[in-house]
Amino acid sequence: MGLGGEVQHQTEGCVCTSLQIFAEANQDLQKFGARVSGEILSLGQECEAMPPTLQNFDARVKQVDLILTCPAWKKLKRISAEEGLIAIAYERKYSNWSRVYQAAKLFMFSSSSGMFICPLAMTDGATKVLEVMKSSGPPGEAFSHLTSRDPKLFWTSGQWMTEHKGGSDVAHGTETVACKQVDGSYKLFGFKWFTSATDADMTMALARIMDAQGSVTKGTHGLSLFFLKLRDEQGELNGLEVQRLKEKLGTHQLPTAELLLDGARAHLVSQVGRGVATIANMLNVTRIYNSIGAVGSMRRIVFMARDYATQRFVFGKFIKDHPLHTQTLARMEVQVRGGFLLVMELVKLLGLEETNMATTQDSHLLRLLASVAKLYTGKQAVAIVSEGLECFGGQGYMEDTNLPVLLRDSQVLTIWEGTTNVLALDTLQVLAKSQGQVLQAFSASVQDKVALASDCSELASSVQCLQEALGRLALQLKNLLGQGSTSMEMAARDLVYTLARIYIGALLIEHAAWAEASPSDIYASQRWCEQDLCPLDTAQQAGCYEADAVCRDIELVYEESPTFKRKGSAQASAQTEV
Repeated sequence: MGLGGEVQHQTEGCVCTSLQIFAEANQDLQKFGARVSGEILSLGQECEAMPPTLQNFDARVKQVDLILTCPAWKKLKRISAEEGLIAIAYERKYSNWSRVYQAAKLFMFSSSSGMFICPLAMTDGATKVLEVMKSSGPPGEAFSHLTSRDPKLFWTSGQWMTEHKGGSDVAHGTETVACKQVDGSYKLFGFKWFTSATDADMTMALARIMDAQGSVTKGTHGLSLFFLKLRDEQGELNGLEVQRLKEKLGTHQLPTAELLLDGARAHLVSQVGRGVATIANMLNVTRIYNSIGAVGSMRRIVFMARDYATQRFVFGKFIKDHPLHTQTLARMEVQVRGGFLLVMELVKLLGLEETNMATTQDSHLLRLLASVAKLYTGKQAVAIVSEGLECFGGQGYMEDTNLPVLLRDSQVLTIWEGTTNVLALDTLQVLAKSQGQVLQAFSASVQDKVALASDCSELASSVQCLQEALGRLALQLKNLLGQGSTSMEMAARDLVYTLARIYIGALLIEHAAWAEASPSDIYASQRWCEQDLCPLDTAQQAGCYEADAVCRDIELVYEESPTFKRKGSAQASAQTEV
């Protein structure tokens, strides 16, 4: 991941070398780090202590539906503009490295900023869509607000996709309709069951366009994407009502609401019926943000646990001097390093794509790794943060330590923007649609990275483990293709875990082979490659995807269920009658 070398990057008339980019970015990151550890951390804690509230009516019983957020939340919005947390990516001062620079700042910001990374994720996702679609009119005008460094002009965006039926199946769950007006705009009518960052200035929403006869097109091809502002020029709500704020396990700092759309004025962003295809760009960005948040929370808890271990004295010595405790911290550290490299590789690929520098292999990897990284780092975060709380003993369970909030907020990372199973199935689709090209790109990239360690004897066993895992992956995918779609679906989770572990292993080896790598970098790659790098193969050999596995799984889960018993009894009665 290093920016080493004197590679030149042309950016609007200014030629910068990689070393110049690193020097400038590093200077800003040093300053930003000081701001994060002081001002931003304090504001984030204030947001947790003062969550948003909803005021439906004013003193004259007029419905106002005001979402009231604390001063700290508003200050974090101003800081986001000042620091260019969105602008950096679109100014592209540092060409393809702009995304990496932005991700570094977001990584530092995420776990200290009271979940303000969530509205930033949706803001960046909306900005990406508007840029790709080359939007004009009101949506086009919004772009300059979303990318502004001026706090007075900066906007954040929401993302309104989920409705009463909930879930990721927007094709069948979206009932909101859009009625075209004579001026070319639309009015939206429907109910949005889950809207994050509902205090945003604007949002993107899916809806079905209603024709003159009052009919809409069902399914994916009936969905279009719209832009709308939440309030008009007079500050009045734009044809919507805030029904209630959501009560959630975590992310209390973030206003999340149920909304009734009753004639909300909106503008078409996508082509008619191409809403789902258009939000693919948005999903790539928001999934990357989810991954950044995951590695940020892991890094934070490991740093805190590491520091605590030097201060807590039990059983005659500091807990850092107890080998088992240090081993636990080391295992956590390896996970954090691996997750971080995966995320930064992903944003590097995004930067290449946005500057038209991506190869075909890069493009295939970007589409694949966006789902893989979001899935894997989300699961990592919940496990590592939970383990991290244990490192503090009983103090990890006490609210006044500000530790439990890290675990509560981490749980959303496995759910938002696609649960583990949804993303696993999405990965299957990516592999299937490319007819083997994505998998070839994956394998070639892994081989290229491990080849850099060919002269390092300390990494030889790790390289061998990785190459063996790659071979096992190819063999089992071939076997699964012959077993049918049901077996492939059952293997989806293990497949993504395999892809993640192999690729992270390759990234750790690549980093360890770097001339400036430390002995700890080598050790981290060794420890990573000691685990089962191909759980797909392990499960396949255990018969987990065989034809009768589905029936056995159903029986195991529902054996004591009244529903299952009634079904079984009915089958038994039918057999007796025969």
